[in-house]
Amino acid sequence: MDILVVGTGYVGLVTGTCMAEMGHKVICIDINKRKIDDLKQGKVPIFEPGLEEMLRRNQAAKRLHFSTDYDEALARSFVCFITVDTPISAEGTANLSQLDAALETIAEKMVEKKIIVLKSTVPVGTAEHAKKLISNILESRGVEIPFEVISNPEFLKEGNAINDCLKPDRVVIGVESEEALEIMREIYAPFMISRERLIIMDIKSAEITKYAANMMLALRISFMNELSEYCEKMDANIDKVRLGIGSDHRIGYHFLYAGVGFGGSCLPKDIKAFKAHAEHNEIPVDIVSAIDAANERQKRKMFKKIKDYFSDLLGLKGKTFAILGLSFKPDTDDMREAPSLTLIDDLKKSGAFCRLFDPVASAKAKELLEPSPLIYFAESEEDAAKGADAIVLITEWKQFRFLDFEKIIPSMKGRAFFDGRNQQNPEKITQLGMDYISIGKKTFFSNQPLLGISHK
Repeated sequence: MDILVVGTGYVGLVTGTCMAEMGHKVICIDINKRKIDDLKQGKVPIFEPGLEEMLRRNQAAKRLHFSTDYDEALARSFVCFITVDTPISAEGTANLSQLDAALETIAEKMVEKKIIVLKSTVPVGTAEHAKKLISNILESRGVEIPFEVISNPEFLKEGNAINDCLKPDRVVIGVESEEALEIMREIYAPFMISRERLIIMDIKSAEITKYAANMMLALRISFMNELSEYCEKMDANIDKVRLGIGSDHRIGYHFLYAGVGFGGSCLPKDIKAFKAHAEHNEIPVDIVSAIDAANERQKRKMFKKIKDYFSDLLGLKGKTFAILGLSFKPDTDDMREAPSLTLIDDLKKSGAFCRLFDPVASAKAKELLEPSPLIYFAESEEDAAKGADAIVLITEWKQFRFLDFEKIIPSMKGRAFFDGRNQQNPEKITQLGMDYISIGKKTFFSNQPLLGISHK
């Protein structure tokens, strides 16, 4: 199948590359010429395990191409996947300007029948909006060209997107005609070798499904984060509670980890957009509103723990903190809505120094954080810990599970470890002479007083 992917962001690059991997002929288009020039040379602007190698392999096989020329791309393609970003507007709604621009360009340049697939996350009713927009432009051109708009939301997890795309647990398709459905079946046939995963429904239900999935996942995270505070007050252990409830097959273990809040390009954005759309239509969504509020509180919980801990140590001003992990989750360089940004901002406002380290996301973080004498980008975990009063683990990169404390501790000024992802063993940390503060557990103090002051 000849496929056009509009937008070379996260979803577009992964989708286009995986489609090519499965044998389709794919051309990815973007209005950003510099990005396209880089992609033509095999330079990938995002970090996703396995993506760069697969992209280059399919370029070499002549199945994957990149362009800024809509005329060329449309001439070579029958099915057009729209994967442009739909960020949150100032009013909290989904900003469809990039989507509209892509649809307008397609409508202005198409000369033969096209199947237009909306893969971007969009509010319910967007497919109808797209059909009207395209129809109006075709009418103004004085031409009659058949087309169909389909909803095919993406369910990619950053850090595991290649596997999610090549081996999807489900493919949701909102479609109106049998002809278009058969075309989508043909496109996804290589992904369904082991079993059928297509879920066919009406277009509006497909549009809602994406939001519903993300909100359900966010709800589980926020529930565990709220429960973690209760566990702390009751001197219980959130990890034990997770095991207790996760063993119930009706609940399961996924997305039941307490932490410093969720971020990224999907959950926060989709919750706000769905909430705004529901309120605009006078539909009460109290639970959705509570998820958003709970997550914003959780993002500041670690700062409160740090502030409380150092209240007996002359406060935060002038203190130094080693921040391990900057991206919103491991195996990605995505800094959108990352909890680390909230913590760094709060620490800076308190006059504290931040020594930052992330295995992949430091470059993206430098673009977002204004230069400051209070911020230093470290080259390693050991470098970040030099002179630090405390270590704060924010992103659960696998390499942080095995920190070389024999090298780290001697270079530190203080002896505190704040574990925002409950990744370390508290008994081990305290045996090393460090106090251990985490999420949803009691604080574990070492037997060694810090700077002559005991917290016991």
